[in-house]
Amino acid sequence: MAKEIVQDELKIILQKPYPLNIGLTGREPKQHNFDLGNQGYIVECKSHKWTSGNNIPSAKLTVWNEAMYYFLVAPKSYKKIFFIKKDFSKKRNMTLAEYYLKTYKHLIPVDVEFWEYDQIQKKINILNV
Repeated sequence: MAKEIVQDELKIILQKPYPLNIGLTGREPKQHNFDLGNQGYIVECKSHKWTSGNNIPSAKLTVWNEAMYYFLVAPKSYKKIFFIKKDFSKKRNMTLAEYYLKTYKHLIPVDVEFWEYDQIQKKINILNV
């Protein structure tokens, strides 16, 4: 689903998965398979939800932090998209992506775009980081 949506939005073709050598400067790089990508874009996709009691899914957000690290050590020449399925919490009056941005903004590389997909309305909301 994410592949079709991003391709349609950007008018590009994406490969699934997209292998790319990443790593810190001065170290030997290692291959990481991004969920989607091409010569100009890399995309990580997540469809995590609030817990059944509308609590914070801490372990799942750790996976989001890991994705931010992969983006950080990826080549700067790539445009980076974090594609997430929208999940709204009435209890917190925010989506999981909004919560993540509020709580973990300090871990998000400045060149990462957050694309939140609303499956009901079939539309993308690009969130301000």
